Amino acid sequence: MKLMNDIKESYDELVYKVSWPTQKQLINSSVLVLIASIIIAVFIWVVDKIFNLLMELIYSISF
Repeated sequence: MKLMNDIKESYDELVYKVSWPTQKQLINSSVLVLIASIIIAVFIWVVDKIFNLLMELIYSISF
């Protein structure tokens, strides 16, 4: 009986208490996440290239 009560309460909360975003809000959020992901990926790529160049420089020096 408790399981059925929990399921009913979960359903009621999803239907009546959760505020779902509009399509416009969802698209705006998705675009923001996409742009942030691209910026972070480019930043990591640049840092990786810099470290790669530094390592090449260090290893190219002969002792």
